[in-house]
Amino acid sequence: MAQAQKKEAAGSDTMEKLVSLCKRRGYVFQSSEIYGGLNSCWDYGPLGVELKRNLADMWWKAMTLKRDDVDGIDASILMHPRVWEASGHVQNFTDPLVDCKKCKSRFREDQVQGACPKCGGELTGARMFNLMFKTFMGPVEDEAAIVYMRPETAQGIYVNFLNVQAASRRKIPFGIAQIGKAFRNEITPGNFIFRTREFEQMEMQFFVKPGTDQEWFDKWRETRLAWYSDIGINPAKLRLHQHIKTELAHYAKDAYDIQYEFPFGWQELEGIHNRTDFDLKRHTEFSGKNMSYFEEETKERFVPYIIETSAGLNRTLLTCLIDAYREEPERAVLGLSPRIAPIKAAILPLVNRDGMDKIAYELYDEARTQFKVFYDDGGSIGRRYRRQDEAGTPFCITVDSDTLKDSTVTLRERDSMKQERVKITEVVSRIKETIVY
Repeated sequence: MAQAQKKEAAGSDTMEKLVSLCKRRGYVFQSSEIYGGLNSCWDYGPLGVELKRNLADMWWKAMTLKRDDVDGIDASILMHPRVWEASGHVQNFTDPLVDCKKCKSRFREDQVQGACPKCGGELTGARMFNLMFKTFMGPVEDEAAIVYMRPETAQGIYVNFLNVQAASRRKIPFGIAQIGKAFRNEITPGNFIFRTREFEQMEMQFFVKPGTDQEWFDKWRETRLAWYSDIGINPAKLRLHQHIKTELAHYAKDAYDIQYEFPFGWQELEGIHNRTDFDLKRHTEFSGKNMSYFEEETKERFVPYIIETSAGLNRTLLTCLIDAYREEPERAVLGLSPRIAPIKAAILPLVNRDGMDKIAYELYDEARTQFKVFYDDGGSIGRRYRRQDEAGTPFCITVDSDTLKDSTVTLRERDSMKQERVKITEVVSRIKETIVY
């Protein structure tokens, strides 16, 4: 028990340090902070938005550009209300909610036992709470004008299955990928950006012939697990968790979570689901549109099964930060892979005289057209190195007195702190080699 408490305290300390670093270095800020903030809403700063874009780009390349069987789509956030009836969200997308009679705090029923964890007060009976955000479309706020902020991006893919298949002239099997915002009115969001009410999903729905679904399910499970190692996450911190029967969603034949060992325990990073033909059959039933597929070669008509891969962009970003963070004597380091690091290199004139600053700025002008760089001429060189280590910048390029003599610069690597002299004409290409994906 004492060991578990110690581990929990260490995890809490790590998260506090990471949250502080994220604000200090411009990764993540509390939304509306000058007004006291808005619970579970976060803004991404200059480094955070770059990291998010890099992760989204790597996912998109892996899922579409490097494959010949997946197309992209960008569906609307607001959809016809019947979509959510067909999907089961209106009826089933609920959590049991309990209130503390004393302090009025609210919790999901499955996260408390017996009494309020805050004050020990008595809890109310559970009532079901739908997690979808409602809004109104048009000038009149009545039942006929209700629409929902989408709680997932998948339904936008399902309702466009026939459109994409016809426009791209695709044959089964093929997939449709999408990155986009989703909204869930979570009762207990938390752990920084791990669970929030507004988030971005990276989802792919792969349409297959019934009978081949297990083969594709196995392929996509292994493919998606390998991707996290590709972006630099420690494989020892990853595992697969198969859902037992009581954990399966109402639409799922089988499901696995890719889990990561966060400071607050093993938690889901991505879900891979065999959704069978549930979704397309439901949309056929509710819309009256036949969502089946005709296979020319066999002259068969069938409703495709769907293999889903569903990842959270915000959660992936948090995982990368946690996995990369470490403390060493005299420095804190974000050991992000150069592929995803927001800033690839910092360019540092040793001093602002003798033409070093002019050479450094010319190099900065050249490099910034190739990748994200940062120019820093303030403070001692050691202090500047430490700032970049904490920001996750994999390389520092220092222009010094030797540069004036032989046109070389010092290239310093973040993790090993190894320094070498490199010709100024070759340093940009050297760094580019490390960030290709």
